[in-house]
Amino acid sequence: MASTILVVEDEPAIQELIAVNLSFAGHKALRAATVEQADTLIRAELPDLILLDWMLPGASGVSFARKLRTDERTRDIPIIMLTARSGESDKIEGLESGADDYITKPFSPKEMLARIKAVLRRRAPQLTDDLVEVGGLQLDPATHRVFGALASGPQVIDIGPTEFRLLHFFMTHTERVYSRTQLLDQVWGDHVFLEERTVDVHIRRLRHALSPAQKEHLIETVRGSGYRFSASAPRG
Repeated sequence: MASTILVVEDEPAIQELIAVNLSFAGHKALRAATVEQADTLIRAELPDLILLDWMLPGASGVSFARKLRTDERTRDIPIIMLTARSGESDKIEGLESGADDYITKPFSPKEMLARIKAVLRRRAPQLTDDLVEVGGLQLDPATHRVFGALASGPQVIDIGPTEFRLLHFFMTHTERVYSRTQLLDQVWGDHVFLEERTVDVHIRRLRHALSPAQKEHLIETVRGSGYRFSASAPRG
């Protein structure tokens, strides 16, 4: 699934190589050569993942990673550190700064894409094309299809694109309560400014779409907090 990836790399040739390969793989590549440029891009739009060079002009990638991890808005963004440093102590420092993975230069585009996929699968499963099955529902991101299990057999569920993204997020983050603001940030993006009641409208549409397969009860309203997707939710 396409993801927005911020490439923070001051070497133009390496930055271009990474961005081109990300584009070929279907991702949207944002580019920055300094921490200051990266900060500006992040304020405008939260990326799904950051490829961050260790050695940058002005401020290091390690210090920037630490800053991102202390900010509530950016602390959950997956980070992969790019560096020519290959010593064990360097890798430990990079990981302890908040990086999720560490790629040593030079690296192949194939390795980079594999590492990105692995980190997203671990940190942001709603951004992958992995098949998801929860509570008798099966969601396939690759074919954009949803099925509900019934005694008579699988029920095809007709679902709109926004409801599909919302369901995908719920199914990859079960049993946790999310506020309307959090759902707006996670499903629509924090750079999109919508009213919180927009979430309620799409929750109603999603429940309606799931009702022919008798799965609408999986989405619980948690009074005063938001919504939760629970495979063990009782039928209403």
